[in-house]
Amino acid sequence: MQVSSLNEVKIYSLSAGRSLPEWLSDRKKRALQKKDVDIRRRIELIQDFEMPTISTKIKVSRDGQYIMAVGTYKPRIRCFDTYQLSQKFERCLDSEVVTFEILSDDYSKIVFLQCDRFVEFHSQHGHYYRTRIPKFGRDFSYHYPSCDLYFVAASSEVYRLNLEQGRFLNSLQTDASENNVCDINPTHFLFATGTAEGKVECWDPRTRNRVGLLDCALSSVTADTEIDGLPSISALKFSGALNMAVGTSTGQVLLYDLRSSNPLIVKDHQYGLPIKSIQFQHELDLIISADSRIIKMWNKDTGKIFTSMEPEYDINDVCLYPNSGMLMTANEAPKMSIYYMPVLGPAPKWCSFLDNLTEELEENPDSTVYDDYKFVTRKDLENLGLAHLIGSSLLRAYMHGFFMDIRLYHKAKMMANPFAYEEYRREKIRQKIEETRAQRVQLKKLPKVNKELALKLIEEEEQQATRKRKQKNLPSLLKDDRFKVMFENPDFQVDEQSEEFRLLNPLVSKISEKRKKKLKILEEKEAQEQEEEEEPEGKPSDAESSESSDDEKGWVEEVRKQRKLLRQEEKVKRQERFKEDQQTLLKPQFFEIKEGEEFRSFKDSAKKQKLMNQSNKRNSRKLRNSIVKRGKHSGVLLATSRTNVEEGNGFIDLFYVNFSKKLLFSYFSFENGTSQYKCICICNGHRNQNLLNLLLTIEKLMKV
Repeated sequence: MQVSSLNEVKIYSLSAGRSLPEWLSDRKKRALQKKDVDIRRRIELIQDFEMPTISTKIKVSRDGQYIMAVGTYKPRIRCFDTYQLSQKFERCLDSEVVTFEILSDDYSKIVFLQCDRFVEFHSQHGHYYRTRIPKFGRDFSYHYPSCDLYFVAASSEVYRLNLEQGRFLNSLQTDASENNVCDINPTHFLFATGTAEGKVECWDPRTRNRVGLLDCALSSVTADTEIDGLPSISALKFSGALNMAVGTSTGQVLLYDLRSSNPLIVKDHQYGLPIKSIQFQHELDLIISADSRIIKMWNKDTGKIFTSMEPEYDINDVCLYPNSGMLMTANEAPKMSIYYMPVLGPAPKWCSFLDNLTEELEENPDSTVYDDYKFVTRKDLENLGLAHLIGSSLLRAYMHGFFMDIRLYHKAKMMANPFAYEEYRREKIRQKIEETRAQRVQLKKLPKVNKELALKLIEEEEQQATRKRKQKNLPSLLKDDRFKVMFENPDFQVDEQSEEFRLLNPLVSKISEKRKKKLKILEEKEAQEQEEEEEPEGKPSDAESSESSDDEKGWVEEVRKQRKLLRQEEKVKRQERFKEDQQTLLKPQFFEIKEGEEFRSFKDSAKKQKLMNQSNKRNSRKLRNSIVKRGKHSGVLLATSRTNVEEGNGFIDLFYVNFSKKLLFSYFSFENGTSQYKCICICNGHRNQNLLNLLLTIEKLMKV
């Protein structure tokens, strides 16, 4: 059972939750109820209160004992006995039912208007009689004094079928092209029909003459209403002797007094969907109107919204159980919905336990769904050490994070940081003490975070106050709530030793040094809690002004000094990285040349010398590697660089390798005395004995 509230009106959805299959045994049902909380908490007010696919119409018999509903597929009617809280019978029909009417107080006499123009009569035992009307019917009403059935259809005529004589009578000729709905007043039996042109025609069944005409389409258009086409009448309902409610296809509900041609109230559903049902609730003077998306309850005198409901599925029909607060809907879903609102009235006598149940729920309000869960992000899970639970049943993905049980979250947080509560408690105590201190009369007190920045801002304000006010003063950052956290949260502390700060602010001037002296003096004053203001030590104002020019002259020297320090730090870092590189051992990596490619050996000294001469001319330190294609042969041009650190000269050796044969080659670097070598493959063997040995090894592999 779900509980919702709008305008402080509680609505209990009694059909919420999953329903159990009929073929399950009692043992399996009990097992499911133990495992699944939703099944255990659901309320099955009437057993199997559903249709195979959808339900189209739902009505209650006049004695209140039977609830009848029609739906598909296959077209059928189901009757439910409220005294037994179960299904009474089910009957299948030949075609879908447009609407039906219960003629007797119980289920013994029922009339069905079907979509294939047939009118079918059912008695207590089942099918009784079937007849046909000339046009496709859309609605009908029963006139009790004369036993006449009035059928409106896709024509201008209203067909009359007398059940006492068993024959059709003369039709009523209307001015409309088509008639959509009809209704008969229960007090004086005035017959009204709603047309496709947006008009309502009222007829007297005694004289069979039209006695009134209302242009509802014109009255439904107001200053705030936007319509796309001509509104037609889609719903019609009488209340008492004088009131009539009319629903249009554009989503407006008009309340009329039959003595006036102008509506008393025009209520717009704001969805632009046809009104499908209108009901009157006399105890609270409410009108219940529904389209396919929403059910609205509003006061018929003022038009003020009482409450509204938006079911999960589209609505086809609404039925208000007489003299109670229960509401039933037929919708585009197998399960028919049941709602209970204690404000509208008590529960029916066959389910009086609902009153006690709702009273207990109001005394002990249940927590919402999300109260038992905690939303965490992936970063929070990593901090708690629960990242391995991603993908398991303990976490449910939602948007950019996950929902987890609040008990598991508290346990994990306690294990990750067992002193979190103590830190939180100390922080709260500190905040309380600071709030009480703020009420005292204090001297110029600086914040604990970014004190130098705050002192700088205070000095700028004092200087601005001494000058002539030629323009409006801007608000201070210290008093602005948007920058309040910058002086409270330690995460916003400015790191003056960082490289970014030193590059953006290269000059550490004497003004900042004086500011630090002032800051130190202020801290001493706060520690000693002196009330009188003392002049800070230092030079007088004249000396400060005279030194401003010296600061400007030393600006370039300070910039050079900072840049020199940065270069020295960078040099130290490079030397450290170089030492780390010397300690690491680079192992050669071997690669296999693809099949079908050729390799040319290094025996051709002339070509080798030519490549070496070309490399010496380029005098480049960069490693180059380019692919050379010559006819059917392809190879790679290899380069090695040799740099003498002491003499400062360098050499580059280039070699051409043909891939005619398979060769295992390597890319590595090494040191030999004062020289540093970087080699690809084996290309400098004549200069180093280690390389020569490696070259001989590869040649042996080639022969194999």
